[in-house]
Amino acid sequence: MHAKAYAQGVVAGRLDPVEISAGFGDLHPPLDDHEALVAADRCYFCHDAPCITACPTDIDIPLFIRQIATGTPDAAAKTILRQNIMGGMCARVCPTETLCEEACVREMAEGKPVDIGRLQRYATDGLMAAGVHPFTRAAPTGKRIAVVGAGPAGLACAHRLAMKGHDVVLFDARPKAGGLNEYGIAAYKSTNDFAAQEVEWLLKIGGISLLTGKKLGRDITLQELRADYDAVFLGVGLGSVNALIAPGADKEGVLDAVDFIADLRQSTDLASLPVGRDVVVIGGGMTAVDAAVQAKLLGALNVTMIYRRGRARMNASRFEQDLAAAKGVRIITNAAPVALHGNGAVREIECEYTDDALVPTGEKFRIPADQVFCAIGQTLEGGALPDLDGRKIAITGAGRTSVVGVWAGGDCAAGGDDLTVTAVAEGRDAAEDIHIALMGATAGAAG
Repeated sequence: MHAKAYAQGVVAGRLDPVEISAGFGDLHPPLDDHEALVAADRCYFCHDAPCITACPTDIDIPLFIRQIATGTPDAAAKTILRQNIMGGMCARVCPTETLCEEACVREMAEGKPVDIGRLQRYATDGLMAAGVHPFTRAAPTGKRIAVVGAGPAGLACAHRLAMKGHDVVLFDARPKAGGLNEYGIAAYKSTNDFAAQEVEWLLKIGGISLLTGKKLGRDITLQELRADYDAVFLGVGLGSVNALIAPGADKEGVLDAVDFIADLRQSTDLASLPVGRDVVVIGGGMTAVDAAVQAKLLGALNVTMIYRRGRARMNASRFEQDLAAAKGVRIITNAAPVALHGNGAVREIECEYTDDALVPTGEKFRIPADQVFCAIGQTLEGGALPDLDGRKIAITGAGRTSVVGVWAGGDCAAGGDDLTVTAVAEGRDAAEDIHIALMGATAGAAG
């Protein structure tokens, strides 16, 4: 745990290990065989299925559900993984309620969609549990590609390139691969070390060398990579956290939510993690919800989310908002922090209400806070990068940057929506474009 977290009043062991274990259990328990058949039977198997259009990775959802319904779940898994090699994790963390399931005809007709996410998990988990990797490499091409960042975009890109017969060197700054899946999402969404298991399974395709502890700009440079490899893909994510601009933001007990979640995800004893009595989370996205809910599950008595806009404009989905409320998290909208008070360590946070245009109303309030987590966005870090579009790497087509031979995708690239499933799609599509660029006329024959 980061040193600044040990403010007075921030202690470990607010709940006993049994209570914590129960709280951090699987958010969506897996379907058994009978449940999967019943769930699959609800699908209409639409010809022009709107759920396919709503899926960023274009999975043929009616086909894989029909394969489950006919007793061939391994075939269903291959249908999923052909489009989304990280279908197991996406089944756990993808906001299906605002994507494929929201578009489901059953949802529109009855208000209850087909349980697409859990059916996807049922199929992919079964195949992975059998230790089966459904794809094999094409003949070696003699090409070497550097993929920087072993998060969802980088892993998807590396896997697709390896399938095409290229040799891939995968770099990551952290000690473990996985990126957001390993370090950045709530523990109750990815139980039993699933993120690491999925990486290990994915690498079974062969042809991918993983080098951890290698950070772009510190240990490797884009110039070096361009000289040593036939192509480069950047999937470096967003490494720098936006700073909270308010008097007292430097007080003890004020932390980045992403650090809190990373520490929690890497902990082997959740009961040993210090948490405050009165926790405040600033932000309205998925990271804010994950931090708030997990603080509550660790035993914080009062957890409050503060978001400067209205509820309808929160980046967290309605499902995530309702989950937070169900766990006892208070959500205050149209309010922004103006000061943090306390003698050395934070004790109170002062906020001011805002209108829909973010104009302060002059009405202020204070709430107790011995631990404050900032979840107000991240930005790209690093020098000597390709041209930017705002604060992200500018791309055209399937991830081509302003630098010849360099592609980008995932959170570091402009135009995405910062979802795991979108990052996977961008990594996959960039790999296809890299293959065509490197192989030219032979790309189609090579598959």
